[in-house]
Amino acid sequence: MKNNQFAFRPTKFSNQLDELRAIKFLDKDNESETNPIILWKSFLSKSFLEAKTSSSFEEKLKTYMATESQNLSEYLDTATKVTVTAFYNVALQLLKFNPDVDFSFSDPLKAMKKIQLIIADHNSNSFTINELKSAWYWLLATHNKNGQTYLDSLASKGYFTPFYGKVSQPLLFNGKTLPVFNPHKLIREVVYVESPQDSDHDGHRDLLKAEILRPYETENGLKVPTLYTASPYNQGTNDETGEKLTHDVNVPLKRKEPNDLHYEDIAYHENASKKIPAPRTINGQTKRAEETFARESSYTLNDYFLARGFAVVYMAGIGTKDSDGLRTTGDPEETTSTVSIIKWLTGQLPAFTNRTDNIEIKAWWSNQKIAMTGRSYLGTLATAAASTGISGLKTVISEAAISSWYDYYRDGGLVIAPGGFPGEDADVLAEETFSRRLQPGDFHNIKNKWNKQIQTIAKDQDRETGNYNRFWDARNYHKDFSNIRADVFMVHGLNDWNVKPRNVERLWNGIKDNGVTQKLILHQGQHIYINAFRSIDYNDIINLWLTNELLGVDNQAKEIIPNVIIQDNTKPETWNSYQDWASDKNETIKYNLSDDKLTTKTTETNTHDERSFKDQLSETDFKFYSRHNDVWEKDLLAGDKKISANQLIFKTAALTDELTIDGKVNLNLKVSSNKDLGMLSFQLVDYGVAKRLNVSPTLLSKNSLAQTYDWREDDLREFTYNKSTDCKMISKGHINLQNRHNSYKVDELKPDIFYNVGVELQPTFYRLLKGHQLGLIIYATDFGMTVRGNQDIKYTVSTDQSFMTVPIHQN
Repeated sequence: MKNNQFAFRPTKFSNQLDELRAIKFLDKDNESETNPIILWKSFLSKSFLEAKTSSSFEEKLKTYMATESQNLSEYLDTATKVTVTAFYNVALQLLKFNPDVDFSFSDPLKAMKKIQLIIADHNSNSFTINELKSAWYWLLATHNKNGQTYLDSLASKGYFTPFYGKVSQPLLFNGKTLPVFNPHKLIREVVYVESPQDSDHDGHRDLLKAEILRPYETENGLKVPTLYTASPYNQGTNDETGEKLTHDVNVPLKRKEPNDLHYEDIAYHENASKKIPAPRTINGQTKRAEETFARESSYTLNDYFLARGFAVVYMAGIGTKDSDGLRTTGDPEETTSTVSIIKWLTGQLPAFTNRTDNIEIKAWWSNQKIAMTGRSYLGTLATAAASTGISGLKTVISEAAISSWYDYYRDGGLVIAPGGFPGEDADVLAEETFSRRLQPGDFHNIKNKWNKQIQTIAKDQDRETGNYNRFWDARNYHKDFSNIRADVFMVHGLNDWNVKPRNVERLWNGIKDNGVTQKLILHQGQHIYINAFRSIDYNDIINLWLTNELLGVDNQAKEIIPNVIIQDNTKPETWNSYQDWASDKNETIKYNLSDDKLTTKTTETNTHDERSFKDQLSETDFKFYSRHNDVWEKDLLAGDKKISANQLIFKTAALTDELTIDGKVNLNLKVSSNKDLGMLSFQLVDYGVAKRLNVSPTLLSKNSLAQTYDWREDDLREFTYNKSTDCKMISKGHINLQNRHNSYKVDELKPDIFYNVGVELQPTFYRLLKGHQLGLIIYATDFGMTVRGNQDIKYTVSTDQSFMTVPIHQN
């Protein structure tokens, strides 16, 4: 395995000593010790938490080997100095690495270097007393084989329980917070924040339920920062009624009536005359909530910080159980409800202890510094909140987040499903998250309004044309990127076909001139969290980040954490750092289409080559692929004979050197349809036999990552190799041929007339190995994403007038 730790904080020796004292590894009994053997034995005795007596400690020592021939007990009894070899033999065992598998006792440093573990400075083959202290410091900060720092593994065994109730502020080690707050004494309370909106039009401002977990120490005056997760799923979902609304995608593509629209014709503008009901009259104030809860729908990253002196708030938003309002799927109403919690945490809006008495309760425990966390819809609302420029929001950790809902449910004038969910749309998601339905007494009063709301969403989302319109413009956060004042930490999967990579690329490149700090992690997975992976110190990175952002600690987080971290697609457990991603300044390679080839050679001007394919399949194959999208995907990539007439495949010659694609591949095609309508789909492909990483992580160990002692656990996961495959899809793209200029202007499409079509594929960062071929597949119906009409349409590409531009990364 390889250990990739990006959150190591360079620390002066004097500061190392201070931190070792703070966490009690150095104390009055051992600090002035001059014998390295005795000091090392003291460190070990503090680490073997299960051993309560000297006899049991000696037994523990015997279970470790210090050299090839001596166990640790024998070594400590006979040695006069701590050799570097003995120290790291023991260190590797403490870090759960296995001798003869991961390292050899004869040369542990070789394994340390291979695994990429930190080796402390030393001037000889044995440690001086000060070198030993520094070596122990760095060992505590080093990740073990299970993806935890050694200090965190000690915390899970109870090392910090003696600190419970005795700290008045967060405790730091190597620039990061430690779990010194008792998670079993968390204060759990519910408040109802009054949001300045009336989304259900009942004449009253919407009340929004918020669930709060905060350290017990806040009762004694500690002010803490807040991790806030806005999750529309938090109060339950309506899977059955959502399923009933799911749209049939086995419908034909329809011709659209041409228009001459300009952006201003479809631009969304806030209704300046909209009346907001007056605030409620406050009948009193209190510091004590009236409601609590047993277990929240938690995010394990938030759980990790609950023992580290952070509060956590969950809010489901308008139209959810115990809250007012109606679901709207990502529009400004939902953004307003999202930022209302931040405004309460910063003292700008009131909250009440229940829904009727109007007794105000303030966030008196808040230090008024907030970070938003969460993946998918949760990360989307974090992005939406940041786009308002709301004060108090210091940073968002935006994971697999939508930055424009059009880019989620549409593409290039086409209705495009998020990967894995054909037929889902904004109305379906609104219904699924409308958890007010789960309380029949409440739903009875709002039922008619909700039915009208769903009908309005269904109409305005316009599945008939797939065009960008006012509905989607209202849900486009790009327009407000210039407002973002919070620092932004983005995480996204390069194989995420649910929230496609375009969403994170536009955010990454859209805020570069804002003067904020932005960081990005791109992994090789799909729509997943990465906070419990063995090969990257994600929790440590976020710990370093939030300690700086929310506690104001000058720990150099912004300098230490690389701008961009990208997981390598050709090697397991390998993550590399970069300055940028998908830059417009990247060099490009132009590939011309020629016959079945992609070539850098210029096509002769007097040639005229055309290649055609059809869209229609036999009824049997069509029905089969409609039920088995995964088989269609494999057959498409393989050029299976059943669909060979339904696609065009172009390939480069075998690469003579590695090629790394960095950014957005652009296609410029000359194409015709034999009908007055048409669509094209594209896949960029890596052809070449190789073992490739699975896009879904492998479970390595169930519940093996304890957040701290006797607290919640997470599963240890990692991306592992699949069997050798012949090829892999790199990126996708789609376009309606009537939307050649943009996604709101509809053009005429005359049969058998060639048109110039430009298509931007989803951005990527992908390394093709020497000997592989870069390929392009052109087809029409995408069984996993587009409508599926099985129409008798023939498409022709004028290859001599078509080319592809590929941005490349220069090492």
